[in-house]
Amino acid sequence: MTDPLFHMISDGPRPVAPFSHATEANGWVFVTGQMPTFPDAPDAPLPEGIEAQTVRVMENLKIVLGGIDMGLEHVMMARCYLTDFYRDYAQFNETYQSFFPKDRRPARTTIGVTGLALHALVEIDFICKRPD
Repeated sequence: MTDPLFHMISDGPRPVAPFSHATEANGWVFVTGQMPTFPDAPDAPLPEGIEAQTVRVMENLKIVLGGIDMGLEHVMMARCYLTDFYRDYAQFNETYQSFFPKDRRPARTTIGVTGLALHALVEIDFICKRPD
């Protein structure tokens, strides 16, 4: 087993709690759930609506992955959290699926929750695998 790595991406989103952007061991990478914040303006208001917030979260995840020389093609599992599941689920799916080719969608769980940091509508985390 290799020693774990703890990644902080210098130009990545500002953490909203005490965590690493990603951790890694033996080729497996666990990316912390990202919020719909703007890395270059972390105190700016969140985007309006589930579509805009989903895009921002996915762009933040891409920034984190890019900071460790990975991309969405390495995502094996996504866990998605929605604060208004029934209202936002369909639009969330439409937006989320646009980031992955139809034949390369990761496994996924989507959960309705009562709240997220910063009063966000969505948060997504990833489990990824580096190529051997």
